[in-house]
Amino acid sequence: MKLTRRSALSLASGLAAASALGLRPAFAADGDTYEMLKLMAPAGGWVDKWEGPEDAPVTIIEYASSTCPHCARFHDEVYPTLKEQYVDTGKARFTLRPFLLNILDAAVFMLAAQTDSDAKYYEVLDAYFSTQTTWATSSNPRDAILQIAEQLGFNEESFNAALTNQSLFEGMDQLRQQGSDDFGITGTPTFYVNGKQLVGEQPMEALAAEIDPLVV
Repeated sequence: MKLTRRSALSLASGLAAASALGLRPAFAADGDTYEMLKLMAPAGGWVDKWEGPEDAPVTIIEYASSTCPHCARFHDEVYPTLKEQYVDTGKARFTLRPFLLNILDAAVFMLAAQTDSDAKYYEVLDAYFSTQTTWATSSNPRDAILQIAEQLGFNEESFNAALTNQSLFEGMDQLRQQGSDDFGITGTPTFYVNGKQLVGEQPMEALAAEIDPLVV
């Protein structure tokens, strides 16, 4: 998918629900390992938003789509436990990067990325993941996304400004391309635990099995 500014601006007239849900499953190989130095250099000028301490022994990178139901379920049901047991205790640090599958993904991540703190970035994403079945299937997704954004502190002016940030838009497309070309990503969610690739929605038990040997 080649993203363009024109496609971003098309949010103003709304998009069909079907275009938001044309998702691809993840088919990359579980267990492949990638160099952390490369993984820690995201393309497109993307600046990672972190939860957890910089000196944590485990680094978890997730590539996600805001319209992916598997990503939403992970963040609604699994990530709170992961955060409590590993991130908040200093055993791991975590970042979520966009992997855009459609224009609605671009809209949500553009809103999140232009907030004023890492904590607010995750607050915005949490809000959209938890309400995904409402806005992602709306007959007028632009207005549905705006309604949630207003509850998060945006107004019509700041909302429109966020969605027309051309450099951010193009940078996220470069980030998606890097993920596909360099890290074997074919769908969402895809995780990297100290460079080891885990493909698809992960239960807490699977993540713990990967993390625990690294923190002993």
